[in-house]
Amino acid sequence: MSNDEVAGPATRSDPQRSHRPERDLGRVAAAAFVILCVLGTAWVFLELGSLLLLVFAAVVFATIFDAMARGFCRLTGLRSRSLALTVSVFGLLAVFAAAFALFGAQFSSELDTIRESIPAALERVETLLERAGLSGSPAELLEEGTEDLSNLASRLGGYAMAVTSGVTDLVLVFVGAIFIAANPSMYRRGLLLLMPRRAEGPAATFLNDASRGLRGWMLGQAVSSLLVGIFTWGGLTLLGVPASGGLAVIAGLLDIIPLVGPIIAGIPAVLLALTVSPATALWTIGLYLLIQQLQGNFLQPMIQKHAVDVPPAVLLFAVFGAGALFGALGVLLAAPLTIVIYVFVQRIYVSQILGKPIRVAGHDDDATGGTE
Repeated sequence: MSNDEVAGPATRSDPQRSHRPERDLGRVAAAAFVILCVLGTAWVFLELGSLLLLVFAAVVFATIFDAMARGFCRLTGLRSRSLALTVSVFGLLAVFAAAFALFGAQFSSELDTIRESIPAALERVETLLERAGLSGSPAELLEEGTEDLSNLASRLGGYAMAVTSGVTDLVLVFVGAIFIAANPSMYRRGLLLLMPRRAEGPAATFLNDASRGLRGWMLGQAVSSLLVGIFTWGGLTLLGVPASGGLAVIAGLLDIIPLVGPIIAGIPAVLLALTVSPATALWTIGLYLLIQQLQGNFLQPMIQKHAVDVPPAVLLFAVFGAGALFGALGVLLAAPLTIVIYVFVQRIYVSQILGKPIRVAGHDDDATGGTE
């Protein structure tokens, strides 16, 4: 009997066991490399957050221009996409220029009325609080707010630089959107070429869903902002609140910010209503609550039906999170950015990785999960 047989299997050399430490070390190194790549990518995204948001804003504007060009081609039967895009862009600029020419002076005067009336409204609130015996911290807070608003003109020089930077960013976004909308398939192909072959199908489906969701959101949001502005103007005019046109424009613009925008828009309206009477202020609060209920129960579901059914809590925290990370631009882009991320999680993670059925905007049936 040989020595190997006497020793038994316990003392024989195992080639697989001898290679296990090397394999384990390789797996640890690969995992560490993946983690470092993820952290590095997250760091780059945070450092370049403003630039990436501008790129995303250009994509959103390009989606608007693309939808306008498609609609123009359907209405006129025109086959030249470049001509349709040119007409759409210049038509949009002409609409804004005409609106500014017709209502710019009136809107500017109403904004001056708002700016001049708010300090007096704050003093009236302070007087009412003192009469009610609440002369402590609320009155001091209102007094500080009055001083801040009164000193607003002295700080306009500092805001001028921010406005100039914002105009530069807007021009950059506008020009970039035109380039993207001129040939979106080229950028789509370039993005898909960066994907592994197995991921091209799911990535293409995600791009289709995200594009459909953005178009639906923009269409619904435009209708919602227009209706909110009209209802606000009509209600404030009937109540006799000054600068109702300017307040209506503010309400329509802030309607883009989910959930928080209507609340912010209601603050100056209530303050201006106090310059008329406390009863008018109460009626103004009721008006904004009514409009908010209309927006939440009718207009917002209409937007979600054509876009993506994002839960309200997700939208709320997305607004504050985007504002904390990227400032005012993040707040403005919080809704479309949340839609794209929500579609990505649904289509890539839930459907492709977990293999579960999902509900996709624009489809009547549930999408079947699984790896394509």
